[in-house]
Amino acid sequence: QGEAPPLLFYGHVDVAPTQNQTWTHPPFEGVVDGGWVWGRGALDMKGGVAMMMAALLRMKAENRIPRGDVILAVVSDEEAGGRMGARFLVDEHPGLFSGVRWAVGEFGGFSLPLAGRRFYPIMIAEKQRCWLKAVVTGPGGHGSQIHRGGTMARVGRMLKTLDRARLPIHVTPAVRLVIEGLAANLGFPKKWLLKGLLHPHWADRILGWLGEKSRVFEPMLRHTVNATVIRGGQATNVIPSRVELELDGRLLPGFAPYDLLRELKDIIGPEIDLEVLAYEPGPGEPDMGLFETLAGVMNDLDPDGRPVPLLMTGVSDARFFAQLGIQTYGFLPMNLPDDFRFIETIHAADERVPAEAVAFGAEALYRLLVRYGSEPGFSLPNTP
Repeated sequence: QGEAPPLLFYGHVDVAPTQNQTWTHPPFEGVVDGGWVWGRGALDMKGGVAMMMAALLRMKAENRIPRGDVILAVVSDEEAGGRMGARFLVDEHPGLFSGVRWAVGEFGGFSLPLAGRRFYPIMIAEKQRCWLKAVVTGPGGHGSQIHRGGTMARVGRMLKTLDRARLPIHVTPAVRLVIEGLAANLGFPKKWLLKGLLHPHWADRILGWLGEKSRVFEPMLRHTVNATVIRGGQATNVIPSRVELELDGRLLPGFAPYDLLRELKDIIGPEIDLEVLAYEPGPGEPDMGLFETLAGVMNDLDPDGRPVPLLMTGVSDARFFAQLGIQTYGFLPMNLPDDFRFIETIHAADERVPAEAVAFGAEALYRLLVRYGSEPGFSLPNTP
C-alpha cells in the first residue's frame, strides 16, 4: 500500500553437519513424533523459514495487502559464513533492499523461563566475529633432552591464563537494554542483582553469585576468546620451536579488533605475537523503532509473557544487512516447554522443535504483517 517502508524477512536453509552424531530419528527425514518435528534445521533454521512462508502464504490467501512491501530472502550458506548468500546479495545487489529499514531474521522470540517468569527475548544486536592467531616461539631441540620453559610450556601457560583470566566488563547500549528490560519485570532482590551487572565495579562479583546462571549474562558483558585450533610439531622426537593457535574471539558491539588485542596482551603478555585472521564488523547501536510492534504481537499471543531485548553472543547474517543500514530483529517466536534446553539442542544430535511452536511462530509473523505500519505515530522515514 506504500504506507510503510519495505520489510525484509530472511532466513537460511543450509544446516550444520551431522557427522559423528547419534540421532533417534534420521536427521534429514523431518519425522514428526510425539508432537515434535525431529531433524537437522528444525530450530536452525528451517523451522523459522517455514514460519515466514506460512505467514506470507496466509496473507496472500486472504488477499491482505501489507502496508509496506514484504521481501523474502532465503539464502543457503549462513552456516558456512554467508559469502555466497547474504554477503553476495548485499555486495552485488543492494538495490533489492532499497528503502528497507527493518528486517526479521534469527534468533529470538523463543520462550525463556527466568525467576518464575516467562520471557520472550527478541534479538536487537549481536557480537562480532574476530578470529585471531597467536604465535608462540621458543627453543626447539631433541625430544630426549630436558626442555623446561620451552614452547610447549609457554603454550600451556597461555591456555591456563585464558582459562582463568577475565577480560574487562563493558556496558554497551545493547546490554543495558537487555538488563533493564529483564530487571523491570523482576522483584527484589533479583532486580537489584541484575541491575548491578550494569556497574563494572560490581559485575564480576555478581556474576560469581549467580553461579551457573551467569553463563547467560557474562558473554554479553565482555569480549570472549577461546583457543580452538593448535598447530605445532612434526615429529614425536622433536621439540617444536614454533606453535600456532587459532582463537575464536567475539567482540561486543561498537568495538574493534585493536580493543581485543590490547586486552589480550594485558593478560598473556607481550612476548606472544597476535594477529587478526578474520574480522567482520557487526551491527552498531540498535534501532529500536520496530521493537514495540514486535512486543505488542507477543503481548497479544501470550499476555503472561514478557518480551525483552536480547544481545546475541553469536553472529548471523544480520552483520551483512547492517551494512545497508538495516536493523535485524531476531524474531522467530516459539512457545517452548520450560525444561527444553533450546541453545544446547541447536547443532546437536536430536535437534527438534514442538510442532505447535512452529504454528505459534507462524501466527506471530502473520500478526506482524497485519500490524506492520499501523502503530500510532508510525510514519514513513522523513515524513512528518
